[in-house]
Amino acid sequence: MHPLRRPFLLLVAVALVAAACSSDGGETADAATTVSADDTASDATDGESSTTVNPLTEIETPHSALFGDRNHPSFPPPVVDPALIVSGGPPPDGIPPIDDPRFVPVADVDFLDDGDEAVIALEVDGEARAYPIRILIWHEIVNDTFGDVPVTVTYCPLCNSAIAYDGRVEQPDGSFETFTFGTSGELYQSALVMYDRQTNSLWAHFTGQAIVGHLAGTRLELLPAQTLSFDQFAERYPDGTVLTQETGHDRPYGANPYTGYDEENSGPIGGFFNGPVDERLAAKARVIGIVADGAGGADVAEPATAAIRNQTVEDAGGVVEVTVDGRTLTVWTEPGLASALEQGDVADGRDVGASGVFVPVSADGTELTFARTDAGFVDDQTGTTWDLTGRAVDGALVGEQLEAVVHLDTFWFAWATYRPNTVLLDGDA
Repeated sequence: MHPLRRPFLLLVAVALVAAACSSDGGETADAATTVSADDTASDATDGESSTTVNPLTEIETPHSALFGDRNHPSFPPPVVDPALIVSGGPPPDGIPPIDDPRFVPVADVDFLDDGDEAVIALEVDGEARAYPIRILIWHEIVNDTFGDVPVTVTYCPLCNSAIAYDGRVEQPDGSFETFTFGTSGELYQSALVMYDRQTNSLWAHFTGQAIVGHLAGTRLELLPAQTLSFDQFAERYPDGTVLTQETGHDRPYGANPYTGYDEENSGPIGGFFNGPVDERLAAKARVIGIVADGAGGADVAEPATAAIRNQTVEDAGGVVEVTVDGRTLTVWTEPGLASALEQGDVADGRDVGASGVFVPVSADGTELTFARTDAGFVDDQTGTTWDLTGRAVDGALVGEQLEAVVHLDTFWFAWATYRPNTVLLDGDA
């Protein structure tokens, strides 16, 4: 066993219990979005919850995958073995999701310790918001809305993965059902397991797929969120807004309860992960995971995926062109993003760099190739300079936006486990 691994088991258990049990300073989550102890006891005893209607099949059923028999005959076949879904410590919503997110303009942010702190950047219909990891590390889920678009933004510290989804699922009649999510308190392969509040089905954060319960097999559409530093976000989106620490909960925002977890040669935590780890890379090698053929969603059985080490791209000068499932993509890295999982303070982590993945084609159909410079990413065809979000900031194509490809910065063990058919790129593919 790696010398760091045994302390981590205790460390994470303590961190999760602390997140579940620490005082909220007299404030509690909205009762409508919190499972009470009485509800838990009742459901654990008889395996039933209040009657719900499966919005996809309109089948009325009282059974709950969150508390009851996960092999219940009323459920579709589970996507994963329910026996491998294990407790992480807290009860449902013991790590409280944020259901009433509050935002301030970029110019008014005064609570981030350093400009290289990590945020999850999401732009929907021209509106950009940042969700600081210093907050998400304690809450893991934010249920939000951009205009009429419901979104769920998530972060799993144990996998170092930030993923956003469209909260709508199309029904057979062409209408859409909206889902909101809570933390189940459980893990599958060391990753957050969510539950939807409409049917109590269990969902894998990593893929946006329901894995057990009434909706097993259903997929959410992934949104092209990007992990950036606050400075990178502020430069790209000066009119954007940032999630504040006014969450209704008392947490030590800015502190990292997983100190030292970001150690490449350490493995996932025993008891939370049922291996083996894909040996092509070290367990916690940082990779850029790419969902190549779109954002997934209900009609995609298993999207084509690939991964490339962040360091491979950086060693190549910050730009690598790859082909995944017949599609040419450009992968970029840029220094200036601190690891949230290394030091006791989120802001003090080493520089691990941020990434972007795009379709390298301009609005008029010109195929582009790029090189990173001090000013940004410059294409060879027009001399236009682009920033890490794929926006042209200077030159002939200024104002254009490259098509973003769904990707995430994460640990290799998690990506390879959830995307077992992934192609590992070496930078020359």
